[in-house]
Amino acid sequence: MSGAGPIPDDARAVLVIDDDEVFRERLVAALVRRGHDARGAADGESALALARNDSPEWAIVDLRLDGVMDGLAIVRGLAAIDPATSIVVLTGYGSIATAVEALRSGARDYLTKPADVDRILAALEGRGGEGTSSDAASSAVPSLARVEWEHIQRVLADCGGNVSQAARLLGVHRRSLQRKLFKFPAKR
Repeated sequence: MSGAGPIPDDARAVLVIDDDEVFRERLVAALVRRGHDARGAADGESALALARNDSPEWAIVDLRLDGVMDGLAIVRGLAAIDPATSIVVLTGYGSIATAVEALRSGARDYLTKPADVDRILAALEGRGGEGTSSDAASSAVPSLARVEWEHIQRVLADCGGNVSQAARLLGVHRRSLQRKLFKFPAKR
């Protein structure tokens, strides 16, 4: 991997895979400022090509990507290329099922967005991205209202913003869903 300027001895080669160009570029820049050799990829095919060419020590993978390959397929591909690669999965739509699947696929940790660089680095280093103490871990668990709100937002996004279709998929009346959508998101 190539970065800007001299690279310290303790620098890690980091691959950031996210289809959100602004987020990806900012995360790569933040990692470079912290002394790592970071580069980004917008999709699974280019990410796996970069990894085959020069296997990263760390990888940060967005779970939901536009294109042929989703984040879990990329995690499996990166783990197959180099099992020593430490992989953290990021997602805006966290669920227990996808977290378990990501860990089974070869990820070290699973973080929900927004996640700052320090939290991501802690997860990559194995220091517990969500918090290592029981107090920190319990505060990281989202409330039931927050999980419901995130699920509604995901279904609505999958339906292209069509409230009637989302209501049918969720099994609720359209007006009930509209009332829930007008509420602010629940705090964690």
